[in-house]
Amino acid sequence: MEQPDRHLFVIFGATGDLTRRKLLPALYRVMNENDIADSCVILGVSPTELDDAGFRQLSHRALAEAGITDTSRDAWAAERLFHQTVPKDAPLDQLRDRIERLEKEHELPGNRAFYLALPPTAFPGVVTALDEAGLNNAPGWARLVIEKPFGTDLESARTLNRLVHQHFDESQVYRIDHYLGKESVQNLLTFRFTNPIFETTWSRDRLDCVEITVAEEVGVGSRGGYYDTAGVLRDMVQNHLTQLLTLVAMEAPSSFTADSIRQEKVQVLEAMRSIDPGLVVLGQYTAGTIDGKAVPGYREEETVAPDSTTPTFVAMRVYVHSWRWEGVPFYLRTGKRLPEGTTQIAITYKPPPVCIFHGITDDCPISPNVLVLTLQPNEGFEVRFELKAPGEANVVTQPMSFNYADRFHELPSAYQTLLLDVVTGDQTLFVRADEVEASWRLWTPLLERDDLPVHPYAAGTWGPDETNDLLIKGDDSWTMRMRW
Repeated sequence: MEQPDRHLFVIFGATGDLTRRKLLPALYRVMNENDIADSCVILGVSPTELDDAGFRQLSHRALAEAGITDTSRDAWAAERLFHQTVPKDAPLDQLRDRIERLEKEHELPGNRAFYLALPPTAFPGVVTALDEAGLNNAPGWARLVIEKPFGTDLESARTLNRLVHQHFDESQVYRIDHYLGKESVQNLLTFRFTNPIFETTWSRDRLDCVEITVAEEVGVGSRGGYYDTAGVLRDMVQNHLTQLLTLVAMEAPSSFTADSIRQEKVQVLEAMRSIDPGLVVLGQYTAGTIDGKAVPGYREEETVAPDSTTPTFVAMRVYVHSWRWEGVPFYLRTGKRLPEGTTQIAITYKPPPVCIFHGITDDCPISPNVLVLTLQPNEGFEVRFELKAPGEANVVTQPMSFNYADRFHELPSAYQTLLLDVVTGDQTLFVRADEVEASWRLWTPLLERDDLPVHPYAAGTWGPDETNDLLIKGDDSWTMRMRW
């Protein structure tokens, strides 16, 4: 592992939910598990009147909630954590002065990472204020980390990109999508491009379809106010599902560098051209049952409008118009209040062209081979293949599987991986400006339509019945295979 330069890690939104639940535990683990605690000082920034001791107490609670009981955490907090109160929309001159004092006290060379753990509406003001205070030009390096969502449509993403580029070079910008930090997501590239047994069959000649499912058991909960203005396309499709799609469909990069990999992802999006709204099914969950417990419908959730038509589910059939993928359907599906929380990519191979087992089995029920990559919760993969049952004439489907936890035990969290990449300067797992715009260019036409029906589906089911209409007709096994 490349060792990071000594640096100051500045978190805007230091008292917020994201910092407490994700960033502080991830930073603690990154520094302790990689033996780089001496390389980093953390400065939290928020409007809250809070001194250093108060911020350290907040961090103790955050680490305890994350299950971190290591006795070194107290010393870590005392030596590494500081807080600067900055009123909302105030200039950052006092912050600049505090940064310079901390760098002098801890003999840091002026390398700075600025993490915006803030609502998207705050991004423009903070980015501009960093420039006005001269913090975008550090004595060492300066890096800006921006959480999703990056814009709400194509025009807003372009506007935000222009603003960011007025103050920061693209090489300084890290647009974060935590899905890309998952170890199993990263392994997609290794899995594909180091195993010819799969890569040589990864095309229209051998594959029947690709299915990408990101299913959530949870409802919108306390996020109802945000979600009712965002919906499933902004919340999940434009970022998470799009990232998975590009990693599955991209061509081999010329080298394993950030620019080469990100360029191939952009080309996938450009090859998709447009989405056929007739191949899109939207849904909204109603009251139902999850794990034997009654749960409310979307319109009964906190801060959701009682007449809301915001979709909480989408399924669609899309195509990548490239030499490799022409004619292969990609099925994308995501939603809330589904029967289980899981993220899976299923690669289904074409069945044999001729069945030679007529007269031996009753109806020649040969199932196609399927490669299932599970990204959460139990990371691993499974290959489903056919064989003859001993002592019988029947052909049966059997799985062969690999589970990461069995081999490598506990995997690092997505934020651990991404934060380490930020401080080592690796942009591979971060989204480039043109990729953001290419993604919004794809999905904005759907967002602008108001004539697509939103079908009800009961919580605890796999979405509206209308999703079956997306399946290509003529193969009765599809419904069972896709669980739609």
